[in-house]
Formats: sequence, C-alpha cells, structure tokens
Amino acid sequence: MHLTTYLGLADTGEQTLADSFRQVSSGHGDEPDVRELTERFADQCDEHRRLLAPLTERYGEHAEEEPERLHAEGLPGTRSGGVGLLRDLHDLYLLASYLDIAWTMVGQAARAVRDQELVDVVSTCEQDVQGQLAWLRTRMKAAAPQALVVG
Repeated sequence: MHLTTYLGLADTGEQTLADSFRQVSSGHGDEPDVRELTERFADQCDEHRRLLAPLTERYGEHAEEEPERLHAEGLPGTRSGGVGLLRDLHDLYLLASYLDIAWTMVGQAARAVRDQELVDVVSTCEQDVQGQLAWLRTRMKAAAPQALVVG
C-alpha cells in the first residue's frame, strides 16, 4: 500500500513548513503581521503532525527506495528588505502548495479505504493549509508593488 508514502510526505512536509514559518517569523520580526501569523501557522503544522501521528503509527510511514524527484526543502535562512520578504513568502507559498496536494492525495486514499478518522484529519489539515495559502497570496499581493516598483 502506497498510502504510507504519502503519509510520510505529509508528515515531513508539515515539519518542514513549520520550521520554515518559524524561520520567516524570526527573520522578519519587524513586520508584526508576518511575525504573528507565521508563528500561528507553525503551531498549526505542529498540530497537524500530532493529529497524524496515530495514523502513521497504524499505517506506517514508508520512504520509497527510489530517489526523491520532488521533496519539500525548508528555507535555509531569510532574506532582507522588501524583495527578501516577498521571496521568503513566495517560498512559503510553494511549500504550502506542496503540502496541499499531498493532503489531497491522502484524502483520496482515505476515502478509498473508508477510514473516517483519516478523512477527518485530512479535512482539518486541508482547511488550515488553504487558509495559509490564502493569507500568503494576499500578503504577497500587498507587498509586491512596494517591493518591486519602489524598491
């Protein structure tokens, strides 16, 4: 069963996204909304991992033996200035998108095996990730004119 592969992707992706949200929160602490919301989103990722833990224990968390072609890498650091913030938010958006589609795949499998507990966890996590994506998109749209035109 390859569901275990995607459970592993979701678990690793949540950890990577939590670490990256905290990195941006720390690196852009002079932006109060960024600091507070990225900390809140990091806590959501931690909660998702907590919800997922009993399910990965039940199904297992399998890592494929083939090389990973696509995986979620966290942010190694933050950039400075307006363009730096924009690029860091863009990186977070890509990580959250990766996780969003991983949750979608897990949700489809959960419905196929009729595991209501897993369906419920996926539903919670998907809603939170979609909220993160919506905020990131809105914040990038607000930051782009100043960062890209004024400098």
